Amino acid sequence: MSYIITVEKLRKRMKEDSKNLVIVDTRFRLDDPEMGRREYEQDHIPGAVYFDLEKDLSDEAREHGGNHPLPNITTFAEKLGNAGIDQNTMVVVYDKGNDMFAPRFWWLLHYLGHENVYLLEGGYGAWVQAGYSVTDEMTEKKKRIFTPVVRHQEIVDIQEIKENIKKAYATLIDSRSYDRYIGKVEPLYKRAGHIPGAKNYFWMDVVNEDGKWKSKEELEKHFEELDKNSEIIVSCGSGVSATPNIMALKMAGFKHVKLYPGSYSDWISYHENQVETRDETNE
Repeated sequence: MSYIITVEKLRKRMKEDSKNLVIVDTRFRLDDPEMGRREYEQDHIPGAVYFDLEKDLSDEAREHGGNHPLPNITTFAEKLGNAGIDQNTMVVVYDKGNDMFAPRFWWLLHYLGHENVYLLEGGYGAWVQAGYSVTDEMTEKKKRIFTPVVRHQEIVDIQEIKENIKKAYATLIDSRSYDRYIGKVEPLYKRAGHIPGAKNYFWMDVVNEDGKWKSKEELEKHFEELDKNSEIIVSCGSGVSATPNIMALKMAGFKHVKLYPGSYSDWISYHENQVETRDETNE
């Protein structure tokens, strides 16, 4: 199954059934948290609503739990309803390009049981490049009630990560860049390296050189060293860039894919936890 929609198909859907469609803008920059909101207010796809990574798609960071903990489910469900989203709404989410923030939103809706959410191929840049109209007008949506049906089995906590290190019943993936994975560089955290046993699959490798998402066949080849019948746990720095890998794995036919929401930032918040710097990908 593909979770990707083209700008042409989105435009067609906007003309045919805009009442049951909500478009979500998630543009964001980690080094300038207000930039995404500014860009949205300047111009966006007509009818789009804005969701902020840190204010809407994450809870407040604490000592443990990672830098971008999952949002409170009740609060997030209310925000979805206020944006006109319920279980019957088709949702299309976009980023600046094929970045990691739209997949975070996609994953959250998937986690809460929504079955009809798609990522806009190429993001806002593709929409503009296609010559379609943009606006700075804010659209107030008719409120709906979003009732979560949480897929609790699709996340793991730190205790399960520790148990997996001992028993190796699942494959743990680290979605960060290779240099961060082996501890060569670490721009965000005080300790460099990765969770012991993790294999490196950089999240940006799920798109081709032209920036477009790889096909199902290409993704199957990309993940061919992994067992489709085994459990896959996906991590990154704080549970954001792991989500493109989760989307890609599901598109490639993997059924048992879970997110470690706290990821590396949660792991190293416990000083007794060891980190690894050698490449364990092919072990």
